[in-house]
Amino acid sequence: MLTTRKEWVREVSGALGDIGTLLPLSLGAIAVAGLAPVPVLLGFAVFYIATGLYYRLPIPVQPMKAVAALLLTTQVGHESLVASGILIGAIMLLLGVTGWINRVARLVPGSILSGLQLGLGLLLAGMSLGLMATSWLAGLATLLVLVFILWRLPAWPATLIGLGVSLAVGAVTGSPGLSLAMPDSVAFNWPELPGLSDWQQGFSVLALPQLALTLTNAILLTALLAGDYFGEQAHRASPARLSISTGLANLCLVPFGALPMCHGAGGLAAHYRFGARTGVAPVLLGAGLLLVALLPGGLSVIAAIPAAGLGALLLVAAVELASSKRLWTARPSCWPVIGVTALVTVWADPVFGLLAGMIAEVLRAAWVRRQKIA
Repeated sequence: MLTTRKEWVREVSGALGDIGTLLPLSLGAIAVAGLAPVPVLLGFAVFYIATGLYYRLPIPVQPMKAVAALLLTTQVGHESLVASGILIGAIMLLLGVTGWINRVARLVPGSILSGLQLGLGLLLAGMSLGLMATSWLAGLATLLVLVFILWRLPAWPATLIGLGVSLAVGAVTGSPGLSLAMPDSVAFNWPELPGLSDWQQGFSVLALPQLALTLTNAILLTALLAGDYFGEQAHRASPARLSISTGLANLCLVPFGALPMCHGAGGLAAHYRFGARTGVAPVLLGAGLLLVALLPGGLSVIAAIPAAGLGALLLVAAVELASSKRLWTARPSCWPVIGVTALVTVWADPVFGLLAGMIAEVLRAAWVRRQKIA
């Protein structure tokens, strides 16, 4: 339980730590792909509140990045999006309920997970620099304030102050916010059952590219990072339970207009870095999204936040994710495995990074055995 004003301030600041990922992807899907804003935001709100109440830790909720990116760059219909969410949800629920996801977790060595973590951190850093490039002045000003507060004044609400600086500098310099082509009064639509072609497109175009990222970043790395941060407190955040909650959320919410959603190591690093330590932070963010979705003009308010300021928040989270303690304490023989996994993750995607890391780990193990024999 939170008992002091300082703890509440840290939870509020930590609650907003991951909006650098949440807002650009979700508002981009609303503006470019023409999704209804209210169901999208309500989906995040419900999943965030349920996550905070169940895990009692700042476990994040994020748009599925591969699905969001493909939605923004390809001609995919709404019915195919719904089909992909249902398919991913069913697969994740099956992996969690059967416990198969735990077997997958035991098969992946720590060096590969460290490499995936480093690679994903670098990918997020690249995305953050792209957002900051929309207004370097607002982005750098926000970043400097965030770093100074986190370094010298850790009890202060870094996220709130950083966003305030971003809005102020953005207003003076005319820094662009996140473009939003649709009003926030779009009506709620009852779900329609996808057709056969929608199921095929949803599986091949959206679900397959996303599953590898979900298994590595949203499940395995999130459970690993939760254990690093919270120790025994993170016993609920096991790969199986994270898989089940991801599956249930997508099965129950995507048919009603929500984006496909998952957890994520980057989001956990962001919430933690900016002060969140309990499930209060996810509940607060979920409640905030609920108000934004239901109050007139709410979506326009968050869309006005300069994209460069969100990029600064995302860059801090990217550094937190990439620079894990496990990375610095790894044995020298593991460094090539970590490097190969990270480089292939950045160059291609996490599934190829995972495969390359497994090959590198097999070669490393063989080399170590040969050295012992010699």
